[in-house]
Amino acid sequence: MKLKLALIALIAGTSMIAQAQTATEAPKARADVKAEAKAAAKAGEIATGDKPVAKPAAKSTTTRAEVKAEAKDAVNAGDAAITTVNKPVVVKKTKSKKTRAHVKAEAKTAAKAGAIETGDTPKK
Repeated sequence: MKLKLALIALIAGTSMIAQAQTATEAPKARADVKAEAKAAAKAGEIATGDKPVAKPAAKSTTTRAEVKAEAKDAVNAGDAAITTVNKPVVVKKTKSKKTRAHVKAEAKTAAKAGAIETGDTPKK
């Protein structure tokens, strides 16, 4: 048992010494490292944070004038998806013509008739 332990220690020691004596490549200069990093960042090879590496978007083959003409034709044709893209939908509020007293009277008669539900359980 002691012999095995001694051999393992000897082999581990010699392997550590052999690694320390192997020739390593010379460290790069700071300017070289910065140049490599700048080139990689420009090429989009460096991911930042949790975001994946960005791929360049495909260039469109149509001109801006062609796209505008297509959009104008779609709007003129009444395509609902195109007409509501940039314009917010405006909902006009209709004003009631009833007086407050009339509305209160309607609510009172509905409550007496049992048409208005109260509480958690609905009326039968």
